[in-house]
Amino acid sequence: MDNIWLQIGSAIVLGLMLLFLYPTAKHWMQNSPKAQEGDWASAILPLALVVGFVLLLIMLA
Repeated sequence: MDNIWLQIGSAIVLGLMLLFLYPTAKHWMQNSPKAQEGDWASAILPLALVVGFVLLLIMLA
């Protein structure tokens, strides 16, 4: 109960941050580039490499 003012202040800061970020996020969603054919394949390759690297590290540990 000692840090109630810290929690209240954090909630106010979080609320203000969401309030200020909403217009920017809305603009990004409306003006973002549309997905093209082959975009998923381009995204899956680096993800697969990261997963493979993590699995390699787990097996070496």
